Amino acid sequence: MSHKRLDIDYPCAMNMQRLADNIRHWALELGFQDVGIADTDLTLASERLQTWLNAGHHADMDWMHQHGDKRTHPAQLEPGTLRVISARMDYLPAGRDPQDVLNDPAKAYISRYALGRDYHKLMRKRLARLAERIREAVADSELARAFVDSAPVMEKPLAEKAGLGWQGKHTLLINRQAGSWFFIGEIYTDLALPTDSSGSAHCGSCTTCMQVCPTDAIVAPYQLDARKCISWFTIENRGAIPESLRAAMGNRIFGCDDCQIFCPWNRYAQITGEDDFQPRHDLDNADLLTLFCWSEDEFLERTAGSAIRRTGYQGWLRNLAVAIGNGPATAAARDVLERRLPGASDLVAEHIRWALEQLSARADSAR
Repeated sequence: MSHKRLDIDYPCAMNMQRLADNIRHWALELGFQDVGIADTDLTLASERLQTWLNAGHHADMDWMHQHGDKRTHPAQLEPGTLRVISARMDYLPAGRDPQDVLNDPAKAYISRYALGRDYHKLMRKRLARLAERIREAVADSELARAFVDSAPVMEKPLAEKAGLGWQGKHTLLINRQAGSWFFIGEIYTDLALPTDSSGSAHCGSCTTCMQVCPTDAIVAPYQLDARKCISWFTIENRGAIPESLRAAMGNRIFGCDDCQIFCPWNRYAQITGEDDFQPRHDLDNADLLTLFCWSEDEFLERTAGSAIRRTGYQGWLRNLAVAIGNGPATAAARDVLERRLPGASDLVAEHIRWALEQLSARADSAR
């Protein structure tokens, strides 16, 4: 759809407010649930990031060190940036209740954000359309660039400054009206738009997220050690899952949502209206043994356009082997593991052997 350029002298402060109001309206039309505007001062966030990096809490995500000051100084990433427009989109899908899946050791738990299509393309396309509307409306604006986890952008601190919520003790963004089951994206712009008030924290004395974390990865309020985080070692990690953490992994085969599932603020979360975020291939209620039997071709076909592709087929089998080892000690479980062992990569074979040992130990203790 084409849009007429608005006949407004936007450099006027009153009209910049009108433009900001229009941007919010356009964002809602495009399927976003909320939008806010922030300045580019990330001094405090930069200090916290450096402390986190110095502690080694980023594991092997070395890209967090890269790009110089571009991450903490938006105008160095995109010259001329004066404001950052942050938008959120709810993603919690309909389907089986996540707690029910966690409590069923024969089922595979996949982080809710990854059950449907990969959010990057969908959100980036919507944000690009919003950016285009801004460029159409303002003749002298030369910058309106969209980002969705695709560049060195401090998304959560910027969204917090834009009033979309606050970073909880688990470090995720929480919104008082929507919980935390949402994605965020940004538009860098050279327009001096009026900014929104920063989000204020409302975690209070609650430490539920810290208490329920299966691996104690939230080492202190607002401090997450990725080296202990199930999301990191089931998705980003390319090596073996630390043996000391395998039992705590339970049936979680791609990511972990515990800190969100049990967060009191998520009683306000809304089911997404986006069809692309709904579960595909019954992944919200899939059996571990069924998924472990997928061939590589089946994995590639059924995860096409999915964030699950990030772990790779070997990572997929590695994660599933651990989850099966934590599951019911049945003859069927032993059978699928033993059939996969010949020809398995060294990485997968290590985890299959561990799983077989766990099943045997539990079967012996039950006798």
